[in-house]
Amino acid sequence: MSKIHRRQGAELDGMREAGQIAASILKRAAEEVRPGVSTKHIDDVAAELTREAGCKSAFLNYVQRNGGIPFSGHICISLNEEIVHGIGDPRRIIQNGDIVKIDVGIVTPDGWVGDNAKTVPVGMIQPDVQQLLRATEDSLDAAIGHARAGEQLRVMCGSVEKCVRQYGYCVVREFVGHGVGRKLHEEPQVPNWADPRIKVKLAPGMILAVEPMVNMGTDQVTVLDDQWTVITKDRRPSAHFEHTVLITDGDPEILTPRERLTKPLG
Repeated sequence: MSKIHRRQGAELDGMREAGQIAASILKRAAEEVRPGVSTKHIDDVAAELTREAGCKSAFLNYVQRNGGIPFSGHICISLNEEIVHGIGDPRRIIQNGDIVKIDVGIVTPDGWVGDNAKTVPVGMIQPDVQQLLRATEDSLDAAIGHARAGEQLRVMCGSVEKCVRQYGYCVVREFVGHGVGRKLHEEPQVPNWADPRIKVKLAPGMILAVEPMVNMGTDQVTVLDDQWTVITKDRRPSAHFEHTVLITDGDPEILTPRERLTKPLG
C-alpha cells in the first residue's frame, strides 16, 4: 500500500483553502439547479467559478485506468438513478422531481485538492426519495462522528452502512471514498462498509474524502457506454454526499463546510 500522509502546518493551511474553495463552488453551482436547466449549464457555471478562483478542475481529463477515456466534465453531475461520474450534457434537462448529485473537485495554484458533493432535490420530490437523501446525509454525519484519532478506519466506514441499512437501503461497493491531498485519490481507501481487510487506525493529520453513495434498491451498478457514468442496475434512485475531513487530536475538522441540506431522520 502507498504511504498514508499526515499533513501538518502549511500543508493544512493549503488543504483548508482548497476545501473552502471547493465548498463555495459547490454551493453556487447548486443554486443553478432548477427545472429546464441542462446539466451542461451547471458544469459551465462550475468551470467559470473554478477559473475565477484561480484553480483547476480536479476531474477534467482525469483517466481512471490505462487506455481509458479522459473525463470530459469539470464537475460530476448525476441525476436520479445515476450514482456518480455523470458528465454535463446540453441535452440532459433537469426536471421537477429530479435529484441532482453535484461533485466538485478543484486543485489550487499551490497544488492542493478540495473535494465535496451533495444531492440537490428539484422542486417536490417523492417522500421515499426525500427519506433516501436524509438517510444518506445522516450516514455522512455518522461517519464523521467516528473520524477521530485512535479509531479504526473500518469502524468509521461501517457506520455508514449501519446507518442506512435500518431504512432498507444499501451502499455502493464498487466505488469508495479516499485520502486526498496533493492528489485527488490517495491512500487510504474509504469504503462505506466495514471491510475487514482494512487495518488502518486514524491518526492526526490524515485527510479523508468521506462520501456515502447509497441506493434505494440493489447495490449492483452498471457503467454506461461513456465509460464514466455509473447507474443503479435496477434504475432506482441513488444519493451521494461528501465532505473532506481532517483527523485531529480532538473533534474532526470538516474542510468543506456547509449547512446540512436535509433534516435528520433520527
